[in-house]
Amino acid sequence: MTADLPELRGARLILRRPIPQDVETRLALGRHREIVEAYGGIFDPSTIFTRADAEAAIRFIEQQDYAWVIDAGCFVGHVRLHSIDWHDKRAALAIGIDDQAYLGKGYGTEAIRLVLGYAFGLGLHRISLRVLSCNSRAIACYRKCGFVEEGREREAALVSGAWQDDIIMGLLDREFGPI
Repeated sequence: MTADLPELRGARLILRRPIPQDVETRLALGRHREIVEAYGGIFDPSTIFTRADAEAAIRFIEQQDYAWVIDAGCFVGHVRLHSIDWHDKRAALAIGIDDQAYLGKGYGTEAIRLVLGYAFGLGLHRISLRVLSCNSRAIACYRKCGFVEEGREREAALVSGAWQDDIIMGLLDREFGPI
């Protein structure tokens, strides 16, 4: 964990490190088909989301060097940079909104733009991501943030019995506009 990771503030949200209350909030959110499948997971309605699951989810964020909780008054998800290569000045981005009430309302876009500003401010040149081709909401969000499709891995993920392509998207520092 990076103790000095800054808190990033937007118009409607704060990106911050996890706090103990996040476990309770994550537990109350449970698991939803649309969100599980957007991650490429298999949704089983009979599977109960447990306290151990919530603790593991928050612990995962805590263990990442560049990961923030998306706080819109409380925990609604997380965003992180990973696979950072300081020599080539690149990293990958991942985001997850775990509260259905915040899907499709611009919170992901706001969080991503805050992280991009931070990442490019650190001197990174390139940020990339992978997204399932069936996740049209996320693709629209990424495009809104300036990402462009750079490639595609055909039938790379089996989601609910159907093959999905993995779309690779990227953004260069010079393509990123002001927040």
